[in-house]
Amino acid sequence: MSAYTETPRESKEDHRTVWDLPVRIFHWLLVAAFVGAFVTNKMGVAYFGWHVLCGYAVIVLVAFRIVWGIVGTRHALFRNFVRGPAETLRYAASVLRGHPSAYPGHNPLGALMVVVLLLALGAQAILVLFGNDEIVNVGPLNGYVTDAVSLRLTSLHRHLFYWIAGAIGLHVAAVLVHRVFHGERLVQAMISGRKPSHIVGAHDAIHASRIWLAALVVALLVGALAWVVKTAPAAIASN
Repeated sequence: MSAYTETPRESKEDHRTVWDLPVRIFHWLLVAAFVGAFVTNKMGVAYFGWHVLCGYAVIVLVAFRIVWGIVGTRHALFRNFVRGPAETLRYAASVLRGHPSAYPGHNPLGALMVVVLLLALGAQAILVLFGNDEIVNVGPLNGYVTDAVSLRLTSLHRHLFYWIAGAIGLHVAAVLVHRVFHGERLVQAMISGRKPSHIVGAHDAIHASRIWLAALVVALLVGALAWVVKTAPAAIASN
């Protein structure tokens, strides 16, 4: 995928679509699910069920994004935005020099963060399914593991949160840097789906969101997760 450097002579008001509606909905729902998981955890064991529901949401969303990275629209596809170490390092160096290239979709560092967060959030959400609050609540897949294993997985789940929070903080900082120092409105682009035409060439714009396919993928993923939970062995809380 080509990268474009800014040409101020072009109109800043002319925009083209790069992010499809499913990608944008996924992004903001994932934010809501992560915040919901954090809040319900802080509210105590009485909200463990809601915490697990947030975990379900994260699992479906992450799984959807992985599938969409294979069958989705142009800039959602992993093959079109995940780049090798050499290009990623070159881009990082250009950021430090203050002259990064602008990409129609994710830039190389942004692509790396997408992959890291998908893997980390997916693992975090799956771990809670085997969780044990050591009081009365257990996760829906707790019956597959021993109590000792469940406690170890719960501990890993708790510790992984801090790494994820750090990665999210780095992601937010990078968005702010691009806004303040390079004039890129990444948040607005993830809301509207559009970026300026001096960044997005006519051949890089997308013209459909393939919403019907996204809805089908989500329905299949929700059904698969429901089946896994329903057929799991009965969970027994520790006393």
